[in-house]
Amino acid sequence: MRLKPEVYFVIPGELNTLTGGYAYDRELIRALEIARIRVHHIALSSRFPAPDEAALTDASSRLAAIPDNALVLVDGLAYGVMDAIAEQEHERLHIVALCHHPLALETGLSADEEDRLFTSEKKALALACAVVVTSAATAMLLTQRFGIAAEKITVALPGTRKRAFAPCQGDPPRLLTVASLTRRKAHDVLIQALAHIKQLTWTARIVGGDHFDPAWSSFLKEKTITLELDDRIHFAGSIDDLSAEYTAADVFVLPSRFEGYGMVFAEALSFGLPVVAAHAGAVPDVVPASAGVLVPPDDANALAAALHSILTRPEQLQALRQGAQAAAADLPDWQDTAARVISVLQAVASNTHHQQRQHEAYP
Repeated sequence: MRLKPEVYFVIPGELNTLTGGYAYDRELIRALEIARIRVHHIALSSRFPAPDEAALTDASSRLAAIPDNALVLVDGLAYGVMDAIAEQEHERLHIVALCHHPLALETGLSADEEDRLFTSEKKALALACAVVVTSAATAMLLTQRFGIAAEKITVALPGTRKRAFAPCQGDPPRLLTVASLTRRKAHDVLIQALAHIKQLTWTARIVGGDHFDPAWSSFLKEKTITLELDDRIHFAGSIDDLSAEYTAADVFVLPSRFEGYGMVFAEALSFGLPVVAAHAGAVPDVVPASAGVLVPPDDANALAAALHSILTRPEQLQALRQGAQAAAADLPDWQDTAARVISVLQAVASNTHHQQRQHEAYP
C-alpha cells in the first residue's frame, strides 16, 4: 500500500519558536511537503509540556476531530504528557511519536515531576504505532529505560545545509554559544569556566531566548556581573538567522547537561567551527574527536582547561577546524531526514492496511 500523501502533525506552542526542536519540526514539514506529502499542522497550547486542564481538553478535542485511520505524527513535547489521550485515540488513529528527548530528563525537575513524566511518557510511547527519535543515543534510552522495542524505533537525524566555512580570524577570538537559557544547557558552568580563563583574550556571545526560565536567565546575567565578565560576555537574545553568528565565531562552546541530539552542534560543524562541549547524551555521536573536545558534564575546571588549550595552542585550533570541516561533509540533509520519516509512515500505513484486510477476511 502506498502512503496516502497526507499526515497530521500535532505540535504544541508556536511553530516559529527558536529552539532546536521547533526547528526540526519546521524543516521536517518543509521537507515532507517537498516530497509531496500534505501536512496538516495541528497546533496545541503552548502550556505543554506542563499543560493545565484546559490545554489537555483542547488537545483531546483537536485529536478527536482528526479523521478515522489518519496518520498522526505527534511532537514529544506534548505527546509525553498525553498518555490519557493516546489511550483514548490509539485504536482509531495511527499515531507516530516524535521524541526529541525524554521529558523526564529535563534538568531542574523534582523527583515527583521526573516520576510523573517518566510514567506518562512510557505509557504514551507504548501506545504509539512507531516512534521517531533524533539520535541513536535517544533510541537506546527509550529501549533500555522506557522498555520500547528497538524495532519500533527509527532514528531520523536532523538535517543541515551546506555552508561556507567561518574564517575563524577573530581578534580577540570569539566564543559562540547558541541555546535557550535553561538549566539543562549549563550556561552556569560555561560562565564559571570563563572566569577561570580571564587572563586570556577572548569575547563570548550567548545567543538564545531568556523567556523560558526568567529566574534562571536573571541568575546567569547576574553571575557574569559578579564575576566581572559582563564586559566580555554578551547575551544576544533570540536571533532568527544565525548564519552571521556562526560565521563571525572562532569556537563553538556549549556544555549541556543532556542533549537528545543537539542540532546546534551539527550547525557549528557545518560552518567548520571547532566544538567544546560536555560528554552528555547524544553529543559524542554528533561531534567527532577530530572536531571537538568533550569534557565531563558539570565540570567547570575541565571546561576551562579545554578552552585554555584551544585558545593558547594555534596548532590544536587549526587541527580541530580541519576536523570540523571534514565532519561537515558527512552531515545529513533535511531530505535524508524526511526520507526516514516517510519510511516510518509508509510502514505504519502498510501495516494498518494489512490488518484491515485481515479483519475484513475474518470478522
